[in-house]
Order: sequence, then C-alpha cells, then structure tokens
Amino acid sequence: MPESLPLSGIVITHNEADRIGRCIASMTGVCREIIVLDSGSTDDTVAIATNLGARVEYQPWRGFATQKNAAIKLATQPWVLLLDADEWLEPPAQQAMRDLFAGGIEQADVWLLLRCTRFLGHRLRAGSFAREPIQRLFRAHHRHVLQPVHEYLDVSNSRVRVSDIVLEHDTARSAEEYWKKLQGYARLWAEEQRRLGRTALPGRGTLAATAYLLKNIVVRGGFIDGIAGLHFHWLHARYAKLKYDLLRRAW
Repeated sequence: MPESLPLSGIVITHNEADRIGRCIASMTGVCREIIVLDSGSTDDTVAIATNLGARVEYQPWRGFATQKNAAIKLATQPWVLLLDADEWLEPPAQQAMRDLFAGGIEQADVWLLLRCTRFLGHRLRAGSFAREPIQRLFRAHHRHVLQPVHEYLDVSNSRVRVSDIVLEHDTARSAEEYWKKLQGYARLWAEEQRRLGRTALPGRGTLAATAYLLKNIVVRGGFIDGIAGLHFHWLHARYAKLKYDLLRRAW
C-alpha cells in the first residue's frame, strides 16, 4: 500500500451516516490522519467514522467557520485536506494528490480543488458548479474568516494556485432537503447583511435571480444538463431572490 502523505483529512459532521463512509474511505489512502469533528449526531455517523479509523472529536455546533477552524486546529500534519461529508475523491483524484505532493506542493500555500457537483444523481457538465475552484487543500495554519455562511479561508499573504485535483460533490439527498438548506443559507446571509447595516432596493432579488439564470443557463451553457440542471439552477435562482427578499423584510 502506498505511503500516506503529510496530510490531515478533516470533516465536520452532523447526522451524515449515509455518506460519511464514502468521504472517509476516499481520504484513507492519502491522508496520514483523518479527524472528524461531530456536533452531536444521533445516527451512526460517529460509529462509522470510528470504524474506518478516523479520530472523532465532539464540539457543539457554533457555526460553519468556527466549527471548521476548531477541526483544523486538531490537525497534526503540515497540510490539511478539508472535505464536507457529501464530498469525496475518486481514485484518479487520489493519484493527482500524490503527484502534487511528489512534485509541486511547495509552490503554493493554498491549492484550489475543482469541485464537480452532482444533483439528484446527475453530474453537472456546465454552469458555475460544474468545475468550481474551491479552497480545500492548504497549510495547517490557515483559518476561515468568521462569517455565518459561505465561509472562506483567510489567504492574506498566501500563495494560491489551482490544482488539477477533482473533488466530487453529491449535493442533495432530495430536492426538498436541498431547498430547505438553501433557505437556511439565505436567512444566515440576510441576518449578517443586516448586522452590517445593509439593505436591498426593491426588485434587487428578482434582478439577482435573473442574472443567475442568464449566467448559468445561457452564458455558461447549463442548458446542456437538461431537466436536472434546470431544476438545480432554478433552486439557486430562487435562493438568490430569497436572500434579498429576506433582507428587505428585515428592515
């Protein structure tokens, strides 16, 4: 079996029993350690992760950025691979990770992985989510900026490069669950914008939704993904509108 890399695999979880196994298994061959920070799962998430050799720790839910930062702090390796429970690396991506560590890892401090999204079994081929550069491989001193939703790494004074490592993402168990998640994100976004003293002009939500659809369906060719793609992008357009509608209501 190939030697593991100086890499800590990190996942935060809450009731992910149906998919945490795939996520952890995909990291086992490349990561020297795998750390799961759970926030109180009531299903078999912890048992599955433990049986697969992950180190499982507990912290009550304190928000996406805070939770991820706490998990990263537990890492003992110089590099971190941060995945969500609904993400995983296929064998070619695992090999690409090995190739990067064998030859170019020191050329950057943060490497962007190319995340390919699946929606209800369909792998999106076009649009913003078909091959999305995302901050998931980085030196272990990095932390996320503390904001309630759409957290991102603070990469000040860091070298950032795009890798050719593909990250698979199965984003939804059902359309209903996915819409509920997007509604939660919209509320968090609106609350944060209100805290910052911002508001939205009338019609801003409709404009955002229209712009999203034009960008992803027309300009970026999302129409090639058929009904599944249209459904996915329609939900995101509704999300774009809802964010601003909630912000206006808050005032």
